[in-house]
Amino acid sequence: MRAVGFTRSLPIDDPESLVDLTLDRPEPTGRDLLVEVRAVSVNPVDTKVRKRTEPDGKPVVLGYDAAGVVAAAGPEVTLFRPGDEVFYAGSIARPGTNAEFHLVDERIVGRKPRTLGFAAAAALPLTAITAWEMMFDRLGIPRSPDGRGGGPGLLLIGSAGGVGSIAIQLARALTDVTVIGTASRPETAAWARSLGAHHVIDHTQPMAPQLAAIGHPTVPWIFSINASDQHFDTAAEVIAPQGRFGLIDDPGPIDVRKLKRKCASFHWELMFTRPLFGTPDMIEQHRLLNEVADLVDAGRIKTTATETLGRIDAATLRRAHALIESGRTRGKLVLEGF
Repeated sequence: MRAVGFTRSLPIDDPESLVDLTLDRPEPTGRDLLVEVRAVSVNPVDTKVRKRTEPDGKPVVLGYDAAGVVAAAGPEVTLFRPGDEVFYAGSIARPGTNAEFHLVDERIVGRKPRTLGFAAAAALPLTAITAWEMMFDRLGIPRSPDGRGGGPGLLLIGSAGGVGSIAIQLARALTDVTVIGTASRPETAAWARSLGAHHVIDHTQPMAPQLAAIGHPTVPWIFSINASDQHFDTAAEVIAPQGRFGLIDDPGPIDVRKLKRKCASFHWELMFTRPLFGTPDMIEQHRLLNEVADLVDAGRIKTTATETLGRIDAATLRRAHALIESGRTRGKLVLEGF
């Protein structure tokens, strides 16, 4: 089967940083699905793994987000059958989705939204799981079926990227919080507003006076998506007493003691934890992805795909990695077909 991977950790402008491969087609066992991959999207984790991993004699295949069709199922599979259209984010401990066929545990797979094509669907899983687990499992934001807004503030630091783009929508669809995004450019601020952010402030400027100006001098929940070390002092200043601060990036040193005076809690989110450790609640990712698909099909949230770069090959993936590494993307970059 065709695949894309790397045999040496190299800068993305090196043509050998990602190369086209021919690999054996895997066979499913246990609860694994063999998925014929139709589309993938690229996330910052792809670039981080490429930079930090030195292959041990075998090529490493990256890729986590995917949408495709079940080609075969292991003997213990109960949730899907061949021919089903699915979407999912895979596991960081297994070969990735940048391949024609991919093995994935059915418990972290959801049904593909019926109203989306494969490319649009592939943009959603990793970021939707990340945003969902952070807001509801880590920060404990109460869910509400009507999403009226006007409630306490949720500050999303870095709201125009992939995770922020779906976090805004899930917060609007499933909670009553006031969604406050941050962005640094007019086009990214406009993107955040188009997805439903009630307010957008500029994180390159002092945020405390901007929050006060919109009537939210403190906020009970802060979801820091990037540059957490740069914004942590401000977060400690504006978080409400007994508030909750969550982050997903890999920051430099931060002084969590600054949260003590307010008795504020600190939360990490890594959406790979459940599949990585095979936790007893691993199937929650299957359930939440199905709920995300229902929200899409009901018209309550939309895909965050902003550009389909081309087919799944080494040249196109190198371009996608370079764009991600620029730090200036909005939404999600997707690739479709081999």
